[in-house]
Amino acid sequence: MAEIRVLSVFGTRPEAIKMAPLAIELGRREGIKSQICVTAQHREMLDGVLAVFGLRPDYDLDIMRPGQTLADITSRVLSGLAAVFESAKPDLVLVHGDTTTTFAAALAAFYSKLGCGHVEAGLRTFDRWSPYPEEMNRRLAGQLCTLHFAPTARNAENLRREGVEGGVFITGNTVIDALAYTARGEGFSSGELRALDFAGRRVITLTCHRRENYGQPMENIFAAVREIAARFPDVLIVYPVHLSPVVREAAGRLLGGAGNIALIEPLDAVDMHRLMARSYMVMTDSGGIQEEAPALGKPVLVLRRETERPEAVEAGTVALAGTETEDIVRLASSLLTDEEAYAGMARAVNPYGDGHACGRIADAIEYSFGLRAAPPTEFRP
Repeated sequence: MAEIRVLSVFGTRPEAIKMAPLAIELGRREGIKSQICVTAQHREMLDGVLAVFGLRPDYDLDIMRPGQTLADITSRVLSGLAAVFESAKPDLVLVHGDTTTTFAAALAAFYSKLGCGHVEAGLRTFDRWSPYPEEMNRRLAGQLCTLHFAPTARNAENLRREGVEGGVFITGNTVIDALAYTARGEGFSSGELRALDFAGRRVITLTCHRRENYGQPMENIFAAVREIAARFPDVLIVYPVHLSPVVREAAGRLLGGAGNIALIEPLDAVDMHRLMARSYMVMTDSGGIQEEAPALGKPVLVLRRETERPEAVEAGTVALAGTETEDIVRLASSLLTDEEAYAGMARAVNPYGDGHACGRIADAIEYSFGLRAAPPTEFRP
């Protein structure tokens, strides 16, 4: 095969951050024709990431609609990709992670009898309802895809236990590669960030947006955040509030008006990574941030009942705080008062990557299509 035609499909901000450095790496390879299709499952947040990395999609399904449901997203991705496949004629479709775009694009590739590669494959909580719908999205993608790029050895073992035998490569996580583009420097483009006074403050970056936290869990989390702010007046909690109306209502009601809690608009990848780099610690229900913040030497409290990234918990870079107010306050207070506990998390080795995941994935694709004699060396922390 003289040239491999690879079509990367993604639709959300986190996907774009992790797929952008891979798209750049694929574009450098002489034997690969790299194309990008965005579904724009998250329109506003997606476009900012593309601009940061200087990427222009070849295809844009522009599926986002007000009040869209998971079924809406799935059906629009399926129908839209059929025409894209006809035009792009890919040899391999690449999907990422666990979004509804991921599952729908993998299913569309299967329907068209195309090979499909799953970037960030093999993450599991083993609870189909948490995170929802992400756990089933990634499990189903694992059965539909033909190549699997697992960040860690444990992720690869999860796949093998599910009957995935061939085409599994341990690569590290591409988000660590992305930090090389985004975390350099200290300036912010966000006017809201530039207006904040960081002098003499211990900054806590907060994110909270997952569907399974809607309702009482989110109420508990925000109650804990408010109590932490009250207990530690030297702390500045910076919360880029997700665009979800559910999240915005709860954040405004429960966190608005506190002098040392800054509710700001969502940030692009550069500002978010630089904010975390300047922070004392991070509190989040995000998946990707559990990988990003430890690479920056920042302890992470995970605001969820379980995590599909247990390697970070075992390595000591992440602590599972749950969604009960008392537990969150206790763990945050320990990091804010116990220097030894803080240092133990801040200095732990990040188990998720060394900044060369994209190169390994590109090598694995070339190897799988006969353009390279040997498989890539596996990532080992």
